[in-house]
Amino acid sequence: MPMSAEPAVRLSAEVAAAIDRGAPVVALESTIISHGLPRPRNLSVARELEEIVRAEGAVPATTAVLDGVPRVGLSEAELEHVAAEPGMRKLGRRDLPLAVALRVSGATTVSATAFLAARAGVRVFATGGLGGVHRGWTEDQDESADLDTLSRTAITVVCAGVKSILDVPATLQRMETRGITVVAYRSDTFPGFYLNSSGVPVDWRIESPGEAAAIMAAGDALGGDDAALIVANPVPVAEQLDPVLHDRVLAEALAEAGKAGISGQAITPFLLQYLVNGTEGASLEANLAAVRGNARLAARIAAAYAAKD
Repeated sequence: MPMSAEPAVRLSAEVAAAIDRGAPVVALESTIISHGLPRPRNLSVARELEEIVRAEGAVPATTAVLDGVPRVGLSEAELEHVAAEPGMRKLGRRDLPLAVALRVSGATTVSATAFLAARAGVRVFATGGLGGVHRGWTEDQDESADLDTLSRTAITVVCAGVKSILDVPATLQRMETRGITVVAYRSDTFPGFYLNSSGVPVDWRIESPGEAAAIMAAGDALGGDDAALIVANPVPVAEQLDPVLHDRVLAEALAEAGKAGISGQAITPFLLQYLVNGTEGASLEANLAAVRGNARLAARIAAAYAAKD
């Protein structure tokens, strides 16, 4: 079979130049643009996140698949395309070969972004919250593909924990089993996505971007199996969703999902949208506050890691 001359993953000129010279680069996912926010706010937030990364001295690498080509780093026109196309697919790691072969466009989730960014040589990735083990796992064994990809991908992911609709203790146990390293940033507990804390203690705490970069460098020196480093960065207390409101609306959402028989891939978007509606948009604002902080911290970690070379 003839081989294509096209690279499997196409880097923007800016991202490629930054990687070549060892400059800091931060990957950003695109599902928040295509599926997480209403138009036209989605585009303004996408631009804002890239500017936050730039302000900290790093190069943003928003990731997506356009017309079957995985791209790490988007031009302004490509960013607008992701924000504006109504039929944009949501692509996980497993969907990438299909999207490439069938030449379709799609926004990348955590698993797809982490995979493509690592393939491109990007070491740091900022997102909102990870997927994980769903509540009721003992019955349906519903687990996000994020965990499998992160267990096999050498990338540092700065996030606000895992989505609070999930089983947080079970997710942390699963991460331990899969060899995914977890540290909390200036906190003794794992973040709660919309909330500053999930209440679940963590084994390791770090205080600075430099410590995260040192962990990355130590992992490089030790070698061995590739797995992600999760830097769990809590949303500030002043910007978190009211915990009482969160717990009440989430309980309602879970009850409604049970009545409607919603499960599998449909459960996450249902619960998240219920939270947005039930909190009158406050959950979305807390999510955005977390993503902004994660982009800022990720850029600082990428800069500290680049400075070690």
